[in-house]
Amino acid sequence: MLIQENPLYRRLRKHAQKRLVFDPGVSRHKQLPAYKRYIQLENEMLRRYHRKGDSGLGVCRARAVMLDVLIENLFLAALDLYTTQHGPLPCKMAILATGGYGRAELNPHSDIDIMFLYPERLSGAKYEKFQEVLAEEILYPLWDLGMKVGHASRNAKEVIEEAKKEIQSKNAIMESRLICGSAPLYEKMYKRFSEFCRKDNAAVYIKQRLADEKDRHAKAGNTVYLQEPDIKNGVGGLRDYQNILWMAYIKYGYRSFKELEKAKLLRADECVAMEAAYDFLLRTRTELHLLNRRPTDKLDLEQQTHVAKNLKYPQRDIFGRVEAFMQDYYSAARTIYQTSELLKERLSLESQAQSGQSARISFREAFRAHQHLPMKRVDGFRLYDRIISADSKQVFAEDPVRMIRVFRLLQQFGARLDPDLKYLISRSIPLINHKLINSPSAAKSFLAILRSPGEVFPILRIMHDLGVLGRYLPEFGELTCMVQHEYYHRYTADEHVLRTIRHLDNIFLKRTPEEAKYENELRKNDDPLLLYLILLLHDIGKSEGIQGHADSGVKLARPILQRFNIAAEQREQILFIIRSHLEMARFWQRFDLDDPQTARSFAELVEDPQKLRFLYVHTYCDARGTAPTLWNSYKDSMHRCLFLRTLEQFGDGELLEQKRVEQKNMLYNDILERAIEGVSEEEIEAHFRLLPERYFINTTPNEVELHLRMVNGLLSQIQSAESMAALAPIIDWSDDIDLGMTVVNVVTWDRAGLFYKLAGALSLAGVNIVSTKAISRTDHITIDTFHVMDPDGGVVTNSRAREVFEARLREALIEGKDLMTPISELEAKSAKAKKSKSDMLPAPFPPSVDVYHELSLKRTIIEVQANDRIGLLFRMARLITQKGFDISFARVATERGVAMDTFYIENVNSKESTTTSNLLDLRQDLDAIVREAS
Repeated sequence: MLIQENPLYRRLRKHAQKRLVFDPGVSRHKQLPAYKRYIQLENEMLRRYHRKGDSGLGVCRARAVMLDVLIENLFLAALDLYTTQHGPLPCKMAILATGGYGRAELNPHSDIDIMFLYPERLSGAKYEKFQEVLAEEILYPLWDLGMKVGHASRNAKEVIEEAKKEIQSKNAIMESRLICGSAPLYEKMYKRFSEFCRKDNAAVYIKQRLADEKDRHAKAGNTVYLQEPDIKNGVGGLRDYQNILWMAYIKYGYRSFKELEKAKLLRADECVAMEAAYDFLLRTRTELHLLNRRPTDKLDLEQQTHVAKNLKYPQRDIFGRVEAFMQDYYSAARTIYQTSELLKERLSLESQAQSGQSARISFREAFRAHQHLPMKRVDGFRLYDRIISADSKQVFAEDPVRMIRVFRLLQQFGARLDPDLKYLISRSIPLINHKLINSPSAAKSFLAILRSPGEVFPILRIMHDLGVLGRYLPEFGELTCMVQHEYYHRYTADEHVLRTIRHLDNIFLKRTPEEAKYENELRKNDDPLLLYLILLLHDIGKSEGIQGHADSGVKLARPILQRFNIAAEQREQILFIIRSHLEMARFWQRFDLDDPQTARSFAELVEDPQKLRFLYVHTYCDARGTAPTLWNSYKDSMHRCLFLRTLEQFGDGELLEQKRVEQKNMLYNDILERAIEGVSEEEIEAHFRLLPERYFINTTPNEVELHLRMVNGLLSQIQSAESMAALAPIIDWSDDIDLGMTVVNVVTWDRAGLFYKLAGALSLAGVNIVSTKAISRTDHITIDTFHVMDPDGGVVTNSRAREVFEARLREALIEGKDLMTPISELEAKSAKAKKSKSDMLPAPFPPSVDVYHELSLKRTIIEVQANDRIGLLFRMARLITQKGFDISFARVATERGVAMDTFYIENVNSKESTTTSNLLDLRQDLDAIVREAS
């Protein structure tokens, strides 16, 4: 049905005739209030249609109709003004809607693109005046009404020339339609445009569209299942729907999915599903625009709660409501993406842009690429030109195990599935029943897929996309489209697992030196390929809840391993890694890696080197599969440090002790050979004698030299300065480009509350503390090292940060000023600047404080998790000091606004014991600070 035939059009026209009719001579300026009132009333009506549940496409088209009526009224008024002031019209013209407006798909704040189409070969003063009057009388009111209007004035020849130069112009005209004016003029232009499109090189256009799509998808992580997706440009977004239609039109002349259905390129159910998915995305986008009062396409976590509520999802629990809405979103986006991919195959839209992928391929891939084999029949399938098709439609009914074996064939031959075979698989899902799930033959084929290093992810991906993986492994199927309300997870639970497997593929392919390092360690295990099965199962416990999912995963994995007939020894290895898969990251994030007891304690946990290597590579894949930016060189260095030191524990204890003595002696000789100016051999000897052994485990010669210079400076300062000045710290502030952080070293006399004063001074300097390490000599000289970053990440670029830090630290340490007042003022200022967060999802992890004795480390430990805020570390450290405890070690970590801090504490008076009562009291007061931050 044409948009002008829509019943809404007649209602809107009547409304316009009532409100937008003016006496002759009324100026544009005086007409504007009536237009504003008309738009206001119609927008409110459209909002009601939307909120009561009308179709997304229907509401968007109604908005386009409203604009059509408005522009037509302005057009008629402009013609009337011209004829009144200048006489007869010099020519006929037309006003066209282009782009999204041309598709009649306008969300509340969509751009409005129009074109003034004129005849060719016209010129002269009257013609120029005519153009001027139309532009002013139509565009100015639209701009005054607050609309974002893009416009162009062209004739048919100029339209074609512009389409030749710019692909976006070509797309815009492809979707254009007449709003008002001369229909013959528009039809003649569009006929010429269509002829141009038929004659133009379709392959070049398609290559450009596919390249654009590839770039868009890369920015969206190449997945439908982002935690915060982009409705328009993401994978399976609105642009994917439009893109496939543009390509279908340019190559074959099809303008809609209905036409593709008539051409037998799309089945009726696929067409219905595609249009329903598109309608859902348009409805979601309309809600986003209404909520934000501006154009926006990112569906972030905060917005999801409001969108789900306003789209009338009935679940009472906020998490349940958001999960139901997001599952509908992922289903819609997946439908658009998969149907678009299917149509590319059916339309033979081959991507030459794929040649831009990584040039590094395996020998097996290279061999397959150069095979030119005749058609091969195998197990009810035909293989020809690396495409697998079915011998008959009964291929799976005859032997349901083929539902698994077909994917093993796909992997073995490096082939693709024929589109009809994809459809047959998707329609044969019910054949995967209890009998097939427990079939030894199916298990054998599935495990063979998991035992092809470097080639597992693509097969599991297509199995999952077609619904086979979740049906065959129902425990994994429970994770499908499961939203993870965790601050560091960027993907749904199922997508996260598949991405961990992709990273394991990359490790076996050794695409980078970093991955080769992990492959080298993993290959030392008896059966390194076991890690594929471990990664596939490691998060299945999340179906029963995020908290405790490692233990739940063990319970769910055990019967799966029995179904797969995994040997007892391997079964226990797998279950151990699933149960402990969070532990390695917890150790290096929370505990002091320079303390030899940390590695000893972790070695007792993992029991043997095989489990350690599995856990080492698993932790890396797990983190890399969580979010693209979660892993960095700093974390990798801590991860490897814990691995190597734990690995040492499985060797000879005496040899390890001897190795450490030798390492310290080598370091000592290295420092002596440097002949550091102003630093005597006696000072070097004292430095090595007065520091604990853990200092020498992970301190580089350059760092030791720096610390010696700073200690020397402190001692020299005592001899030359007045008594108060002798208390001034020695500070070194430098950027480490490799780490992407600024390193702040402070050497001073140890004193009560030093740590919290340092933290407070850094907070007031406007930097984020990423990590910290403090160590004291037995002569009470302390060396504190802070890794800090700009609030937006990277090295500190604020030139005044160091100056502010030194000034504030001097105030606190020498003048005895309390930093609480300026910290409180900064907190208040920061809180005022933040937008209101009402009706947001609860914090991904509830704020928590744990205070406990870690027997294996022989330490009293505080673990804090809270929403980060300015001054949080200062407040906590200050409280710990006021309660009579000293912080002997601190590890500070902040990820996406959540602080995860660990402190080792000791009684200031070592003669006093740390009682449970004292610790409970400390925990209660820390908890009050943490909850205030949240």
